[in-house]
Amino acid sequence: MDIHEILKYLPHRYPFLLVDRVISCEPGKSISALKNVTMNEPFFSGHFPHYPVMPGVLIIEALAQAAAILTLKTANMTTNDDSLYYFVGIDGARFKKPVQPGDQLILKATILRERIGIWKYSVQAEVEGRVVTEAELMCTMRTKSQGEQNKPPESPPLK
Repeated sequence: MDIHEILKYLPHRYPFLLVDRVISCEPGKSISALKNVTMNEPFFSGHFPHYPVMPGVLIIEALAQAAAILTLKTANMTTNDDSLYYFVGIDGARFKKPVQPGDQLILKATILRERIGIWKYSVQAEVEGRVVTEAELMCTMRTKSQGEQNKPPESPPLK
């Protein structure tokens, strides 16, 4: 799946689209995707200027985006203007090796289960066949109107 097809499944756009290509996808089971990490990534200017390292939270986000594609392919859906895919939990995240410019990050997600609209995945990111990040993620899909119902009340303006 190339970037044009990915854009049908993810609402993310530059600079927050973190999946460049889907290598393989078996709906209902697993996905393998990739992110080419380049020195041009906006986060490298501040993380860290003399030793650029991809932030772990962005590796987790890339894994969640790959899992979102898997979920949508499994449900035979594409993203639309009314639905959003929410990240609702993470367990056991481990960051085992820094990811740096020039690395090709292989993103893998396997569905563990789906209950009452909550999907749970085992995920790992690899560079050159070595696991650099692993975790279990939980996500759900909601319409924007459902998300609006869960918004906290607005604070009064400051005086």
